[in-house]
Amino acid sequence: MTSRAAQIIAALRGGHDSLAGRLAALGTDDIVRPSGSKEWTVAQVVSHLGSGAVISRTTLGGALAGTGPGGMEANKAVWARWDGMAPAEQVAEFPGVDEELVAALEALDEKALRELRIDVGFMPQPLDVAGFASLRLTELALHSWDVAVAFDPAATIDADAAALLVDAIAPLLRFAGKADQIDGSVTIAVQALDPSRSFGLTIADTVSLTDDVPAGADAEITAPTEYLIRLFAGRHDAANTPESLQVKGSVTLDDLRRVFPGF
Repeated sequence: MTSRAAQIIAALRGGHDSLAGRLAALGTDDIVRPSGSKEWTVAQVVSHLGSGAVISRTTLGGALAGTGPGGMEANKAVWARWDGMAPAEQVAEFPGVDEELVAALEALDEKALRELRIDVGFMPQPLDVAGFASLRLTELALHSWDVAVAFDPAATIDADAAALLVDAIAPLLRFAGKADQIDGSVTIAVQALDPSRSFGLTIADTVSLTDDVPAGADAEITAPTEYLIRLFAGRHDAANTPESLQVKGSVTLDDLRRVFPGF
């Protein structure tokens, strides 16, 4: 059976190839369009992914060498370099640095996939390869959508990546979700489609996903899996919401949009 880490790395490869191909077809005016990330142009989104690829590659290298992550000052230097590039440079440099990161992950052997632990510098403990790659897949999938939706309001996140991101995004919701936007506590039964999966969403002191569907849930959501990822990440404007979405019970879609303002 293919390990979860290998599955995530394969999704990163697919996401890299897809985004690099899309960027190659864009012109000078295209890359300065507003993106799905409201305060950034397409090129700025790509710049963010590019600097993230450089930092992640350094972090992975530090784990393999036993020297640890690059540190905040090194990260600031990377961000400053990418922020200082012209839009065309940002778009041109991204494929190469992201390829280096994906290739380095692909080169890990089975032992490393099982045993390597990676200190990312901002988590309470080092991550395994699956956790580390999941962080990158979350970033890549969401920001690839930010680029795609600039040209197609019906753009979606890749279904295979979305299926993996349900688990990857769960820990982030404790920090990114705004539970105080709902009065009291609410339990929601979630039915994800394509691929099909059922789970629970609880909005109480914090926001959390649960493997089990809550009995007697206060509300129900049925939606494509990729849309649920976008909903939780704040990419839920009416123009980008599928007609198949159903929300029933004590919460509305507008309630959920307030709970999930985006990150």
